[in-house]
Amino acid sequence: MKWLLLCLFGTGLSAMGAAHAADMGAPRQTMIALRYVDQDPGDPPYPTRILVTRDFMRMDGGEDDDDFVLLDRRQRLVINVMRESRLAMVFTPGTLPPKPAGWKPRLDTRKAARGTRRFSLAVKGVVCSEGVAAPRAAPDAARAMAELKSILAATQYRVWKDSPPEMQRDCDLANQVWESGATLALGLPLEEREFTGRTRQLESETRQPLRPELFSVPDGMATINAPS
Repeated sequence: MKWLLLCLFGTGLSAMGAAHAADMGAPRQTMIALRYVDQDPGDPPYPTRILVTRDFMRMDGGEDDDDFVLLDRRQRLVINVMRESRLAMVFTPGTLPPKPAGWKPRLDTRKAARGTRRFSLAVKGVVCSEGVAAPRAAPDAARAMAELKSILAATQYRVWKDSPPEMQRDCDLANQVWESGATLALGLPLEEREFTGRTRQLESETRQPLRPELFSVPDGMATINAPS
């Protein structure tokens, strides 16, 4: 099942991005740059770049002119920018129903290599996600990833609910809805494997000069609000 996170994935969005970029201008600032290698079962690996500032997070395929997902951390908006169709789809937080009766996920952790912890998140005996996290490596990047998941949780729940019964898996609810920030609270993911077989491996983490132009919606984009 391919989740709504299309890339990980009204008017005034470009102005909003530019205004925030101006806020970030004054002294020389930097951004966190993470590069991951992701892989879906049966497909070749592909790069994912994540850029994080105090106000924004951008996810793309590693190129400046790629499609991208933009998290506005102040406004609590997620914007999926699709260049070819000249469209920016805006996601806002929604309301989740109460957790199901008997919902008892299990998050186990243990020490791994120095400064890291190995984790395993399971529901009803099924391991939904496992990997290694580093609590002190780019903690604000881990927070931003959790913020994005939190904003999209209601949309992810709607996608799950509208799916055929045979595709409504508890681990999707754990990873994307009810426990979406649980493993990220442990620190920056260095490696991760989901129950679907999808994997992620951190390649590098650097600090780079801030480039405000990467954190605004391009001019001329039509914007639509996604249902939440």
